[in-house]
Amino acid sequence: MNNPIHILVAEDDSDISRLLCSIIKKSGYIPQPAFSGTEALLYLEQRQWSMLLLDLMLPGMTGEELLQQIAGRDDMSVIIISAKGEPQTKVSALRAGADDFITKPFDVEEVSARIDSHLRLYSRIAQSALPSVLQHQGLVLHRDAMSVTANGAELTLTVLEFEILSLLLSAPKKVFTKANLYERVWHEPYYGDDNTVNVHMSNLRSKLTKAAPGSEFIETVWGIGYRLKP
Repeated sequence: MNNPIHILVAEDDSDISRLLCSIIKKSGYIPQPAFSGTEALLYLEQRQWSMLLLDLMLPGMTGEELLQQIAGRDDMSVIIISAKGEPQTKVSALRAGADDFITKPFDVEEVSARIDSHLRLYSRIAQSALPSVLQHQGLVLHRDAMSVTANGAELTLTVLEFEILSLLLSAPKKVFTKANLYERVWHEPYYGDDNTVNVHMSNLRSKLTKAAPGSEFIETVWGIGYRLKP
């Protein structure tokens, strides 16, 4: 089963928001509506997103302001869907970091096709961007050989333990919530079952401790999740 794909819909018109969310659901993705720029920013800070559909004329924080706030984030695609169709608006939005611009009123099939197209592109970029060797402190993980060493000692990990460690090593400073871990490793929606993640994380940590006594590689960030120890 593939990773669930989460798409944030920042659109203050409830009818258009409902329509966009239904297009997303029909394609097999998971939509999340946000009705202001401020609400959208809160959602963006809470989890990883595959895509943002962004209206420019939003209350609170405009779409342009939100684009500025998330400048430099290259982990998701941004498609503007706006009634502001002037060439200068389009050029400014694309220069500010948007990947595409769809003018309202839009064609449902076109929106669906463009979403699919950008998701495919981002998926290819993400795959090619992953290094085959990941390292942090005394940890070395070889993706191709599916091998891990801790301070030079070889570890025998299950596939899920390997994937958890690989994910943590892919962003050493990031705190991964249990929802992040579950959805990215188990490739299923997370419904609050902490136990599965806790058990695998506990097994992984005890194997690391056994291989490298006295070293602590993974730390718990209470109330949030886990990350590699800085």
